[in-house]
Amino acid sequence: MVNPDALKRLAAARALELVQPGMRLGLGTGSTARHFVDLLGDRVHNGLEIVGVPTSEATRAQAASLGIPLRTLDDLPELDLTVDGADEIDAQLCLIKGGGGAHLREKIVACASRRMVVIADESKLVARLGRFPLPIEVVPFGLTAVRRAIASALAASGCAGPLVLRTGTDGPYVTDGGNWILDAQLGSIADPAALAGALDGISGVVEHGLFIGLADAAILAADGGLRILGRLD
Repeated sequence: MVNPDALKRLAAARALELVQPGMRLGLGTGSTARHFVDLLGDRVHNGLEIVGVPTSEATRAQAASLGIPLRTLDDLPELDLTVDGADEIDAQLCLIKGGGGAHLREKIVACASRRMVVIADESKLVARLGRFPLPIEVVPFGLTAVRRAIASALAASGCAGPLVLRTGTDGPYVTDGGNWILDAQLGSIADPAALAGALDGISGVVEHGLFIGLADAAILAADGGLRILGRLD
């Protein structure tokens, strides 16, 4: 069996083939996206001219250390391509993201991109989303009331499950935006789009990890090679 880390790098290397000189790139966050940024740094060192917009402070630090030119989304509000990972992906290219807590910025960058390509190992492909806990980013104020509203929305969507406040080393985990995360342990989400819409309407919910209609393609690496969902061109 191929090492999972090697599979992630294989998917990242295929995504790198999509990068053309002059592109404005959204740089994702997470273990697989980290491989893409590493490989991109090698290309930049060898003369490739691109500019990147990182989706987290961790990615910003990594990219800067590799000499990748960086801008903000305010500088470059329209991007050519975003390459990012996923915690789960289904056959319709719906995603759960946010295991690393960066889904708010990741979604903003994805929405500003002409195309989004997901890279992952094939273990992230699922028949139905929900096995991975769904991250729901919330403001700290009024947490109890917001949690109750989320629980009601989950129940109405037919996928109720425990809501667990994500913790860090010194209390609640704090996102780059200064918010907290409730991880919804749902097991299965029958209608991801409907649930996304319900969560979007709750005051106090900043963002959630359901990415619906944003990914154009996915590159999945397995022992037998690469599998492509959607269109890369």
